[in-house]
Amino acid sequence: MTARVLLIACLLGVPSIGAGQAPATQKPSAASRPKAAARPSFAQVSADAARARTAGNVDDAIALYRRAVGMRPGWDEGQWYLGSLLYEKGKVAEAKAAFAQVLRVHADHAAALAMSGLCEFQLGNHDTALRLLLRSRQLNIQRSPEIATVVRYHAGILLTRFGEYEAGNQVLTEMASRGEESPQAYEAFGLNVLRMPILPSEIPPAETSRVELAGRAGFAMAARHLPQARGLLEQLVAVHGKTPHVHYVWGVFLLAEDPPRAIDAFKREIEVSPSHVPARLQIAAELVKQGDPAAARPWAEQAVAIDPQAFGPRLALGQVLLGLGESAPAIAELEQAVRLAPGSPQTHYMLAVAYQRAGRTSDAERERATFTRLSSPDAGAGTGVPRP
Repeated sequence: MTARVLLIACLLGVPSIGAGQAPATQKPSAASRPKAAARPSFAQVSADAARARTAGNVDDAIALYRRAVGMRPGWDEGQWYLGSLLYEKGKVAEAKAAFAQVLRVHADHAAALAMSGLCEFQLGNHDTALRLLLRSRQLNIQRSPEIATVVRYHAGILLTRFGEYEAGNQVLTEMASRGEESPQAYEAFGLNVLRMPILPSEIPPAETSRVELAGRAGFAMAARHLPQARGLLEQLVAVHGKTPHVHYVWGVFLLAEDPPRAIDAFKREIEVSPSHVPARLQIAAELVKQGDPAAARPWAEQAVAIDPQAFGPRLALGQVLLGLGESAPAIAELEQAVRLAPGSPQTHYMLAVAYQRAGRTSDAERERATFTRLSSPDAGAGTGVPRP
Protein backbone atom coordinates (compact mmCIF):
# COMPACT_ATOMS: atom_id res chain seq x y z
CA MET A 1 0.00 0.00 0.00
CA THR A 2 1.46 3.37 -1.05
CA ALA A 3 2.09 6.09 1.47
CA ARG A 4 -0.67 8.22 -0.11
CA VAL A 5 -3.26 5.44 0.11
CA LEU A 6 -2.21 4.69 3.68
CA LEU A 7 -2.63 8.31 4.65
CA ILE A 8 -6.12 8.49 3.11
CA ALA A 9 -7.12 5.27 4.87
CA CYS A 10 -5.98 6.64 8.20
CA LEU A 11 -7.89 9.87 7.69
CA LEU A 12 -11.09 8.01 6.77
CA GLY A 13 -10.78 5.70 9.79
CA VAL A 14 -10.60 2.59 7.63
CA PRO A 15 -8.47 -0.13 9.16
CA SER A 16 -5.65 -1.08 6.91
CA ILE A 17 -4.50 -4.61 6.73
CA GLY A 18 -1.34 -5.15 4.86
CA ALA A 19 0.07 -8.42 3.86
CA GLY A 20 1.07 -10.36 6.98
CA GLN A 21 -0.23 -7.65 9.32
CA ALA A 22 -2.52 -8.33 12.33
CA PRO A 23 -5.76 -6.36 12.79
CA ALA A 24 -5.33 -3.00 14.47
CA THR A 25 -7.85 -3.98 17.20
CA GLN A 26 -8.03 -7.52 18.52
CA LYS A 27 -10.12 -9.15 21.30
CA PRO A 28 -8.04 -10.67 24.08
CA SER A 29 -7.96 -14.42 24.15
CA ALA A 30 -9.91 -16.35 26.75
CA ALA A 31 -6.70 -17.32 28.43
CA SER A 32 -5.66 -13.69 28.87
CA ARG A 33 -9.00 -12.50 30.42
CA PRO A 34 -9.10 -11.96 34.25
CA LYS A 35 -11.01 -14.75 36.01
CA ALA A 36 -14.26 -13.90 37.94
CA ALA A 37 -14.07 -14.47 41.70
CA ALA A 38 -15.50 -17.86 42.65
CA ARG A 39 -18.83 -17.62 44.55
CA PRO A 40 -18.52 -18.97 48.14
CA SER A 41 -20.20 -22.32 48.66
CA PHE A 42 -22.94 -22.99 51.20
CA ALA A 43 -20.42 -24.91 53.29
CA GLN A 44 -18.12 -21.88 53.39
CA VAL A 45 -20.86 -19.40 54.26
CA SER A 46 -22.39 -21.61 56.95
CA ALA A 47 -18.97 -22.20 58.49
CA ASP A 48 -18.26 -18.45 58.48
CA ALA A 49 -21.65 -17.85 60.12
CA ALA A 50 -20.87 -20.33 62.89
CA ARG A 51 -17.47 -18.73 63.50
CA ALA A 52 -18.99 -15.25 63.72
CA ARG A 53 -21.65 -16.47 66.13
CA THR A 54 -19.11 -18.25 68.34
CA ALA A 55 -16.94 -15.12 68.39
CA GLY A 56 -19.90 -13.00 69.47
CA ASN A 57 -20.02 -10.98 66.24
CA VAL A 58 -23.81 -10.92 66.17
CA ASP A 59 -24.35 -8.54 63.25
CA ASP A 60 -21.89 -10.43 61.05
CA ALA A 61 -23.40 -13.74 62.08
CA ILE A 62 -26.92 -12.53 61.22
CA ALA A 63 -25.77 -11.40 57.76
CA LEU A 64 -24.01 -14.70 57.11
CA TYR A 65 -26.88 -16.84 58.36
CA ARG A 66 -29.26 -14.83 56.16
CA ARG A 67 -27.03 -15.56 53.21
CA ALA A 68 -26.76 -19.25 54.09
CA VAL A 69 -30.50 -19.83 54.52
CA GLY A 70 -31.04 -17.91 51.30
CA MET A 71 -28.85 -20.49 49.59
CA ARG A 72 -30.55 -23.35 51.42
CA PRO A 73 -33.96 -22.33 52.92
CA GLY A 74 -34.53 -25.76 54.41
CA TRP A 75 -31.47 -25.54 56.64
CA ASP A 76 -33.23 -25.84 60.02
CA GLU A 77 -30.13 -25.27 62.13
CA GLY A 78 -29.42 -22.05 60.29
CA GLN A 79 -33.00 -20.84 60.68
CA TRP A 80 -32.79 -21.60 64.43
CA TYR A 81 -29.57 -19.64 64.92
CA LEU A 82 -30.82 -16.81 62.74
CA GLY A 83 -34.01 -16.55 64.80
CA SER A 84 -32.08 -16.67 68.07
CA LEU A 85 -29.66 -13.94 67.01
CA LEU A 86 -32.44 -11.73 65.67
CA TYR A 87 -34.33 -12.12 68.96
CA GLU A 88 -31.16 -11.16 70.84
CA LYS A 89 -30.95 -7.97 68.73
CA GLY A 90 -34.60 -7.13 69.38
CA LYS A 91 -35.71 -7.84 65.81
CA VAL A 92 -38.64 -9.86 67.08
CA ALA A 93 -40.85 -9.98 63.98
CA GLU A 94 -37.94 -11.25 61.87
CA ALA A 95 -37.01 -13.76 64.57
CA LYS A 96 -40.58 -15.03 64.61
CA ALA A 97 -40.41 -15.64 60.85
CA ALA A 98 -37.20 -17.65 61.23
CA PHE A 99 -38.66 -19.84 63.98
CA ALA A 100 -41.76 -20.34 61.84
CA GLN A 101 -39.52 -21.88 59.17
CA VAL A 102 -38.28 -24.42 61.73
CA LEU A 103 -41.82 -25.22 62.85
CA ARG A 104 -43.00 -25.78 59.30
CA VAL A 105 -40.78 -28.84 59.21
CA HIS A 106 -40.72 -29.75 62.92
CA ALA A 107 -44.11 -28.79 64.37
CA ASP A 108 -43.22 -30.23 67.79
CA HIS A 109 -39.82 -28.55 68.15
CA ALA A 110 -40.12 -27.51 71.82
CA ALA A 111 -37.43 -24.82 71.71
CA ALA A 112 -38.77 -23.25 68.51
CA LEU A 113 -42.28 -23.24 69.99
CA ALA A 114 -40.93 -21.58 73.13
CA MET A 115 -39.04 -18.91 71.22
CA SER A 116 -42.05 -18.30 68.97
CA GLY A 117 -44.12 -17.83 72.12
CA LEU A 118 -41.63 -15.33 73.48
CA CYS A 119 -41.72 -13.45 70.17
CA GLU A 120 -45.52 -13.33 70.28
CA PHE A 121 -45.32 -12.01 73.85
CA GLN A 122 -43.00 -9.20 72.78
CA LEU A 123 -45.33 -8.40 69.90
CA GLY A 124 -48.31 -8.16 72.27
CA ASN A 125 -50.08 -11.29 70.99
CA HIS A 126 -50.64 -12.69 74.45
CA ASP A 127 -53.22 -15.37 73.66
CA THR A 128 -50.98 -16.93 71.03
CA ALA A 129 -47.94 -16.53 73.25
CA LEU A 130 -49.53 -18.44 76.11
CA ARG A 131 -50.69 -21.26 73.84
CA LEU A 132 -47.20 -21.69 72.39
CA LEU A 133 -45.43 -21.48 75.75
CA LEU A 134 -47.72 -24.07 77.32
CA ARG A 135 -47.26 -26.34 74.32
CA SER A 136 -43.48 -26.08 74.68
CA ARG A 137 -43.79 -27.05 78.34
CA GLN A 138 -45.91 -30.03 77.38
CA LEU A 139 -43.14 -31.10 74.99
CA ASN A 140 -40.56 -30.94 77.80
CA ILE A 141 -38.79 -27.64 77.18
CA GLN A 142 -37.09 -28.43 80.51
CA ARG A 143 -34.45 -30.20 78.44
CA SER A 144 -33.28 -26.70 77.47
CA PRO A 145 -32.79 -25.22 80.97
CA GLU A 146 -32.00 -21.62 79.95
CA ILE A 147 -35.07 -21.35 77.74
CA ALA A 148 -37.22 -23.24 80.28
CA THR A 149 -36.51 -20.60 82.93
CA VAL A 150 -37.76 -17.80 80.69
CA VAL A 151 -40.75 -19.87 79.59
CA ARG A 152 -41.76 -20.55 83.21
CA TYR A 153 -41.77 -16.87 84.04
CA HIS A 154 -43.74 -15.79 80.99
CA ALA A 155 -46.22 -18.64 81.20
CA GLY A 156 -46.79 -17.82 84.88
CA ILE A 157 -47.43 -14.11 84.34
CA LEU A 158 -49.66 -14.78 81.33
CA LEU A 159 -51.79 -17.30 83.22
CA THR A 160 -52.23 -14.67 85.94
CA ARG A 161 -53.01 -12.08 83.26
CA PHE A 162 -55.84 -14.27 81.96
CA GLY A 163 -57.25 -14.96 85.44
CA GLU A 164 -55.95 -18.56 85.66
CA TYR A 165 -54.57 -17.99 89.13
CA GLU A 166 -54.29 -21.59 90.35
CA ALA A 167 -52.58 -22.73 87.15
CA GLY A 168 -50.34 -19.68 87.22
CA ASN A 169 -49.36 -20.41 90.80
CA GLN A 170 -48.41 -23.96 89.88
CA VAL A 171 -46.03 -22.70 87.20
CA LEU A 172 -44.57 -19.98 89.41
CA THR A 173 -44.08 -22.51 92.21
CA GLU A 174 -41.65 -24.31 89.91
CA MET A 175 -39.59 -21.11 89.86
CA ALA A 176 -39.53 -21.01 93.65
CA SER A 177 -38.64 -24.68 93.99
CA ARG A 178 -35.68 -24.10 91.65
CA GLY A 179 -34.50 -21.09 93.63
CA GLU A 180 -35.16 -18.63 90.79
CA GLU A 181 -35.53 -15.70 93.17
CA SER A 182 -35.47 -12.17 91.79
CA PRO A 183 -37.43 -8.89 91.86
CA GLN A 184 -39.19 -10.11 88.71
CA ALA A 185 -40.24 -13.30 90.51
CA TYR A 186 -41.63 -11.21 93.39
CA GLU A 187 -43.70 -9.18 90.94
CA ALA A 188 -45.02 -12.33 89.29
CA PHE A 189 -45.97 -13.91 92.62
CA GLY A 190 -47.41 -10.67 93.95
CA LEU A 191 -49.81 -10.28 91.05
CA ASN A 192 -50.78 -13.94 91.40
CA VAL A 193 -51.32 -13.79 95.18
CA LEU A 194 -53.38 -10.60 94.91
CA ARG A 195 -55.20 -11.98 91.84
CA MET A 196 -54.50 -8.93 89.74
CA PRO A 197 -55.10 -9.82 86.05
CA ILE A 198 -52.36 -7.59 84.66
CA LEU A 199 -48.76 -7.96 83.54
CA PRO A 200 -45.82 -6.77 85.67
CA SER A 201 -45.25 -3.89 83.25
CA GLU A 202 -48.77 -2.66 84.04
CA ILE A 203 -48.45 -2.48 87.84
CA PRO A 204 -49.64 0.98 88.98
CA PRO A 205 -46.92 2.86 90.91
CA ALA A 206 -49.23 3.08 93.95
CA GLU A 207 -49.44 -0.72 94.07
CA THR A 208 -45.73 -1.47 93.76
CA SER A 209 -44.93 -1.94 97.46
CA ARG A 210 -48.06 -4.02 98.12
CA VAL A 211 -47.35 -6.29 95.15
CA GLU A 212 -43.71 -6.67 96.21
CA LEU A 213 -44.66 -7.67 99.79
CA ALA A 214 -47.30 -10.11 98.59
CA GLY A 215 -44.81 -11.50 96.09
CA ARG A 216 -42.12 -12.10 98.67
CA ALA A 217 -44.69 -13.88 100.85
CA GLY A 218 -45.94 -15.96 97.92
CA PHE A 219 -42.41 -16.89 96.89
CA ALA A 220 -41.53 -17.94 100.45
CA MET A 221 -44.66 -20.10 100.64
CA ALA A 222 -43.89 -21.77 97.33
CA ALA A 223 -40.25 -22.34 98.31
CA ARG A 224 -41.42 -23.88 101.63
CA HIS A 225 -39.58 -21.25 103.67
CA LEU A 226 -42.41 -21.38 106.18
CA PRO A 227 -41.13 -19.18 109.04
CA GLN A 228 -40.26 -16.46 106.55
CA ALA A 229 -43.62 -16.88 104.81
CA ARG A 230 -45.50 -16.60 108.10
CA GLY A 231 -43.78 -13.36 109.02
CA LEU A 232 -44.38 -11.81 105.61
CA LEU A 233 -48.03 -12.91 105.55
CA GLU A 234 -48.68 -11.53 109.02
CA GLN A 235 -47.19 -8.23 107.84
CA LEU A 236 -49.34 -8.34 104.70
CA VAL A 237 -52.52 -8.93 106.72
CA ALA A 238 -51.64 -6.21 109.22
CA VAL A 239 -50.86 -3.57 106.60
CA HIS A 240 -53.17 -4.54 103.76
CA GLY A 241 -55.96 -6.46 105.49
CA LYS A 242 -58.66 -4.61 103.58
CA THR A 243 -57.19 -5.57 100.22
CA PRO A 244 -59.00 -8.39 98.40
CA HIS A 245 -57.36 -11.83 98.50
CA VAL A 246 -54.99 -11.02 101.38
CA HIS A 247 -56.96 -12.98 103.99
CA TYR A 248 -57.46 -15.75 101.43
CA VAL A 249 -53.74 -16.40 100.99
CA TRP A 250 -53.32 -16.24 104.78
CA GLY A 251 -56.02 -18.91 105.09
CA VAL A 252 -54.32 -21.12 102.51
CA PHE A 253 -51.12 -20.89 104.53
CA LEU A 254 -52.93 -21.83 107.76
CA LEU A 255 -54.84 -24.82 106.33
CA ALA A 256 -52.16 -27.41 107.01
CA GLU A 257 -51.43 -26.42 110.61
CA ASP A 258 -54.57 -24.75 111.93
CA PRO A 259 -57.78 -25.49 109.94
CA PRO A 260 -60.15 -23.58 112.27
CA ARG A 261 -58.07 -20.41 111.92
CA ALA A 262 -57.89 -21.01 108.19
CA ILE A 263 -61.69 -21.16 107.95
CA ASP A 264 -61.89 -17.93 109.95
CA ALA A 265 -59.47 -16.30 107.50
CA PHE A 266 -61.59 -17.44 104.55
CA LYS A 267 -64.70 -16.02 106.20
CA ARG A 268 -62.85 -12.76 106.77
CA GLU A 269 -61.96 -12.76 103.08
CA ILE A 270 -65.64 -13.09 102.20
CA GLU A 271 -66.37 -10.04 104.36
CA VAL A 272 -63.78 -8.07 102.40
CA SER A 273 -64.72 -9.64 99.03
CA PRO A 274 -68.38 -10.75 99.19
CA SER A 275 -68.26 -12.60 95.84
CA HIS A 276 -65.04 -14.49 96.58
CA VAL A 277 -65.61 -18.00 95.18
CA PRO A 278 -62.24 -19.63 96.08
CA ALA A 279 -62.72 -18.81 99.78
CA ARG A 280 -66.11 -20.53 99.75
CA LEU A 281 -64.65 -23.55 97.98
CA GLN A 282 -61.86 -23.80 100.55
CA ILE A 283 -64.38 -23.75 103.40
CA ALA A 284 -66.54 -26.39 101.72
CA ALA A 285 -63.53 -28.63 101.02
CA GLU A 286 -62.27 -28.41 104.59
CA LEU A 287 -65.70 -29.18 106.04
CA VAL A 288 -66.06 -32.20 103.74
CA LYS A 289 -62.61 -33.32 104.86
CA GLN A 290 -63.76 -33.04 108.47
CA GLY A 291 -66.75 -35.27 107.66
CA ASP A 292 -69.42 -32.57 107.72
CA PRO A 293 -70.87 -32.30 104.19
CA ALA A 294 -74.10 -30.80 105.55
CA ALA A 295 -72.17 -27.78 106.88
CA ALA A 296 -70.24 -27.59 103.59
CA ARG A 297 -73.36 -27.53 101.43
CA PRO A 298 -74.34 -23.85 101.74
CA TRP A 299 -70.79 -22.72 100.92
CA ALA A 300 -70.71 -24.87 97.77
CA GLU A 301 -74.19 -23.75 96.74
CA GLN A 302 -73.19 -20.10 97.18
CA ALA A 303 -70.15 -20.67 94.98
CA VAL A 304 -72.33 -22.16 92.23
CA ALA A 305 -74.77 -19.26 92.48
CA ILE A 306 -71.96 -16.71 92.14
CA ASP A 307 -70.16 -18.41 89.24
CA PRO A 308 -72.32 -21.10 87.61
CA GLN A 309 -70.08 -21.35 84.53
CA ALA A 310 -66.95 -22.38 86.46
CA PHE A 311 -66.29 -26.08 86.93
CA GLY A 312 -64.85 -25.76 90.47
CA PRO A 313 -68.11 -24.84 92.22
CA ARG A 314 -69.98 -27.58 90.32
CA LEU A 315 -67.35 -30.12 91.30
CA ALA A 316 -67.45 -29.03 94.93
CA LEU A 317 -71.24 -29.19 95.12
CA GLY A 318 -71.23 -32.60 93.44
CA GLN A 319 -68.79 -33.91 96.04
CA VAL A 320 -70.88 -32.44 98.87
CA LEU A 321 -74.08 -34.01 97.53
CA LEU A 322 -72.31 -37.31 97.06
CA GLY A 323 -71.22 -37.16 100.69
CA LEU A 324 -74.85 -36.59 101.66
CA GLY A 325 -75.94 -39.67 99.72
CA GLU A 326 -77.85 -37.66 97.10
CA SER A 327 -76.54 -39.48 94.02
CA ALA A 328 -78.89 -38.11 91.36
CA PRO A 329 -78.29 -34.39 92.05
CA ALA A 330 -74.60 -35.14 92.60
CA ILE A 331 -74.39 -36.74 89.15
CA ALA A 332 -76.14 -33.73 87.59
CA GLU A 333 -73.58 -31.33 89.11
CA LEU A 334 -70.62 -33.51 88.21
CA GLU A 335 -71.81 -33.98 84.63
CA GLN A 336 -72.03 -30.22 84.37
CA ALA A 337 -68.49 -29.95 85.77
CA VAL A 338 -67.27 -32.38 83.08
CA ARG A 339 -68.97 -30.33 80.35
CA LEU A 340 -67.31 -27.18 81.65
CA ALA A 341 -63.87 -28.78 82.05
CA PRO A 342 -63.60 -31.92 79.89
CA GLY A 343 -59.83 -31.95 80.33
CA SER A 344 -59.90 -32.08 84.14
CA PRO A 345 -59.04 -35.59 85.40
CA GLN A 346 -60.58 -34.93 88.83
CA THR A 347 -64.04 -34.22 87.44
CA HIS A 348 -64.07 -37.52 85.53
CA TYR A 349 -62.89 -39.41 88.60
CA MET A 350 -65.61 -37.98 90.83
CA LEU A 351 -68.25 -38.62 88.17
CA ALA A 352 -67.06 -42.24 87.95
CA VAL A 353 -67.52 -42.57 91.73
CA ALA A 354 -71.02 -41.10 91.49
CA TYR A 355 -72.00 -43.39 88.62
CA GLN A 356 -70.68 -46.41 90.51
CA ARG A 357 -72.72 -45.55 93.58
CA ALA A 358 -75.80 -45.16 91.40
CA GLY A 359 -75.23 -48.60 89.87
CA ARG A 360 -74.31 -47.22 86.43
CA THR A 361 -71.33 -49.52 85.96
CA SER A 362 -70.64 -48.98 82.26
CA ASP A 363 -70.77 -45.20 82.69
CA ALA A 364 -68.41 -45.47 85.65
CA GLU A 365 -65.94 -47.55 83.63
CA ARG A 366 -66.00 -45.00 80.82
CA GLU A 367 -65.24 -42.14 83.19
CA ARG A 368 -62.46 -44.09 84.90
CA ALA A 369 -60.89 -44.76 81.50
CA THR A 370 -61.07 -41.05 80.69
CA PHE A 371 -59.54 -40.21 84.05
CA THR A 372 -56.66 -42.64 83.41
CA ARG A 373 -56.03 -41.24 79.95
CA LEU A 374 -56.05 -37.61 81.12
CA SER A 375 -53.79 -38.42 84.06
CA SER A 376 -51.08 -40.01 81.93
CA PRO A 377 -47.84 -38.07 81.32
CA ASP A 378 -48.59 -37.99 77.59
CA ALA A 379 -52.02 -36.40 78.03
CA GLY A 380 -52.59 -33.00 76.47
CA ALA A 381 -52.29 -31.06 79.71
CA GLY A 382 -51.05 -27.54 79.38
CA THR A 383 -52.76 -26.60 76.11
CA GLY A 384 -55.66 -25.03 77.92
CA VAL A 385 -56.60 -24.34 81.52
CA PRO A 386 -60.18 -24.48 82.75
CA ARG A 387 -61.40 -21.89 85.20
CA PRO A 388 -61.88 -23.17 88.79
